[in-house]
Amino acid sequence: MEVSTDALRANVRLLRSLLSPRTGFLAVVKANAYGHGLDLVAPLCAAEGVDMLGVHSADEVRAIRRMGVTTPVLVMGYLTAEQIAEVVDPSVHVLASTVPVLEALAAQARRLGVALPVHLKVDTGTHRQGVPPEQACEAAAAIRARGLELAGVATHFANIEDTTDHGYALGQLERFRAAVAAVEQGGAVRWVHAACSAAALLFRAADFSMVRVGISLYGHWPSKETYLSWLLEHGRNGVRLLPALAWHARVGQLKRVAAGAPIGYGLTHRPTRDSLIAVLPVGYAEGYPRALSNRARVLLRCRPAPVVGRVCMNITLVDVTDV
Repeated sequence: MEVSTDALRANVRLLRSLLSPRTGFLAVVKANAYGHGLDLVAPLCAAEGVDMLGVHSADEVRAIRRMGVTTPVLVMGYLTAEQIAEVVDPSVHVLASTVPVLEALAAQARRLGVALPVHLKVDTGTHRQGVPPEQACEAAAAIRARGLELAGVATHFANIEDTTDHGYALGQLERFRAAVAAVEQGGAVRWVHAACSAAALLFRAADFSMVRVGISLYGHWPSKETYLSWLLEHGRNGVRLLPALAWHARVGQLKRVAAGAPIGYGLTHRPTRDSLIAVLPVGYAEGYPRALSNRARVLLRCRPAPVVGRVCMNITLVDVTDV
């Protein structure tokens, strides 16, 4: 695995340039920074001056702090009371939507003698975490009543990446605006955020005061529909995201296989000509999906070579006759 820090920096700067001037940037580094390495990506994003780092778990908070990174962290996943007591401090924001989590945060705030920052999650149509929009005002009051700081209000789009029809997303946006307006009757909120990567690319109306950028930070359009939506709106591709990760393997062996001879487990491939087969020393144990058997390609000398036969636990076979 090779990760290009130049590509990561370029993506951060490009994505920030698309945002409204006063919109903050949260870099989502959960799941080991989407497999790119939390220890590499978190310090890089901090050095680029992102406003916040987004994680899912208490373990990720611990890991970031062990690196010496002091950028504020937003924990977007569930935390137990024990984990809150271990990792939450004034620089760790928690996305919350249930009373037990608020009670645990309030207890931690009393122990530390500070008002801990909480982001209220509003469920505008994904039906995962969050409170209904009509309960947002009451939930915000419950946060403030417990001596916590209502530092943010957030939602998440349900159907923005898989379609070019953004009617559902726009409906969510309308419901979210109404919920934020109701919450802010009790006081202004610093961080209002709804946008994922797709929304950060497509919808300036979803910028608010912060966006949460995940997959596009690492150089990928969230989907072909997102890319098409950009082209339909702008008529050209003015956004050049740079994939940051490359996966390389050496050819472990080359062998000749006669036409019609079976290749691999289950005899699932028989070449129609005499072929040159390369044996690669990686398989599904290393993360190359078995589902790609007989249906994927790898690049060798910048030319495509089809995967033939089943992907094995530690071996993948490719036809390099034409390379």
